[in-house]
Parts: sequence; C-alpha cells; structure tokens
Amino acid sequence: MEKWQKWLEKINWAEIMLATGLWAMKFLLIIVMFLVIRSIGRRVINRMFDKAATHRKMSSGRIITLQKLVVNLFSYVLIFVFAGIIFKQFGLEIGTLIAGAGVVGLAIGFGAQGLVSDVVTGFFILLEKQMEVGDYVTIGGVDGIVEEVGLRTTHIRAFDGTLNYMPNREISTIANHTRGNMRALVDIGIAYEENIDKALVILQDACDKVKEKNPSIIEGPNVLGVQMLGSSDVVIRIISKTINGEQWAVERELRKALKEALDANGIEIPYPHQVQVEKGA
Repeated sequence: MEKWQKWLEKINWAEIMLATGLWAMKFLLIIVMFLVIRSIGRRVINRMFDKAATHRKMSSGRIITLQKLVVNLFSYVLIFVFAGIIFKQFGLEIGTLIAGAGVVGLAIGFGAQGLVSDVVTGFFILLEKQMEVGDYVTIGGVDGIVEEVGLRTTHIRAFDGTLNYMPNREISTIANHTRGNMRALVDIGIAYEENIDKALVILQDACDKVKEKNPSIIEGPNVLGVQMLGSSDVVIRIISKTINGEQWAVERELRKALKEALDANGIEIPYPHQVQVEKGA
C-alpha cells in the first residue's frame, strides 16, 4: 500500500487535468467546426443546384437526384477529413493507419467487393439516367417512388409508406413507369344474353363523355371489343393514353361512367347469385 501511495503522490494530477481539459476543448471545437462546415457546405451546394435548375434545361427530378448525391459525397469527404484530424489528436497519423491496413488489405478487399459493385452500378444508373428522384419504378418486386439515388443504395418509398433501402448491386432490371405517356386499361363484363353490338355503342358513348371532361386523357378512350369469353360474362376491353401518373384516376373514372351507362340502358353486369332451394316435407 505504501508503494502505491508513493506512486500516486508522484503523479501530477493538475497537469493531467489540464491536458485532459485541453484535449476535451479541442475535441469539442473539432465537432463544432464539423457541424458548422457541414451546414455551410450543404447550403452552398443547394444554392448552386437552385441556380443550375433555373439556367439549365434539366428536369426537376434530375436536379434533385444530383443534388442529393453531391451532398452525400460532400458529407463522406468531410467525415474522412475530420476523422483524420481527431486521429491526429491521439498522436496517430492517418497515413500510418492506411499503410497499416495493408496487412489486412486482402481480407478487406474481399469484404468490400459488394461496396465496389454498389458504387459501379450506381454510377451507371446515374450516368444513363435510368431513374431519378420522383420516378415511379418497379425494382426487384418493389413498387414505389424513388426518393434518393446514391452511389451505394437507392431509396424507394412504397405506396403504403414503407421506405426500402436497396443496394445498387441487387438492381438488375428497372421498370420505370414515369417515362412517356401511360395507358389506362379497363375490362368490363356483360351477360351472355345481352346484345354485344348495343353494349359497344353505349360504352363508346360513355367513353367520349369522359374524355370531354377529363384533360388528363391524351388519346381515346377506345372500346376495342370483346377481350375474353368468361365463365359467366363477355369481357369488353377499353383502353386510353393518359398523362403520366394520371392513369389510375382515369381508370377509376371510366369504371364509374361505364357502370352507370350500362345500368341506365338496362344491360346487366353479371355478379355471383346464390339460389336457395327448399324441399317440401
């Protein structure tokens, strides 16, 4: 115990406390500088892209896509720089750490193969403009709106609100539903006993009335004719071209108008019937 007491008495606690306080102040200053520079950098990048959006002929989705990508790259570089500064406070040189990492470089290389594949795939997605922020896409069985296209992951917001993070290396096929005009398709069935020619005329007349009131319809709607002979109905197909993103609203409006037109003219739309037979005693 006496040895420990003598050893503790030799320690200059005031100097240790002073050094610790100075290091804590430096660390706090580094964190504050990081937050300030990151905030200023993001504002500068956002202003640059706002100006680019007004002077260059680029879609808003393309501008937002590139803007988020540059912000992410800026954040990664800033984190790397400030990590190096913090390491230096501990007396560690970032160059020495990188050189030391060469000992396990092979293992890290195998582990980073997926990351490299993500970056390469993401680069070509952006270069070829396969999708942009705001596009409605189907990727790997996921339907939704693109919220962010990065070099490593793509963020897709499903229609139920779920945010899907998809590594770029897993993206093999992209179905982009936002390029060009879209198609509204409605199938409606009538009973076998009904006059098909009369039903076609009534349906086309209803389609023409819908087109007069709906500016989202670019072409049609046109009654193509009998699409299928079902087990209990004759299926008639109607098709139309619409403004992108408006196809679902047009389909809903068409179904309502077609149903009302058939009802008004006494043409039956088949539906399941249940017959109850009672046998007498």
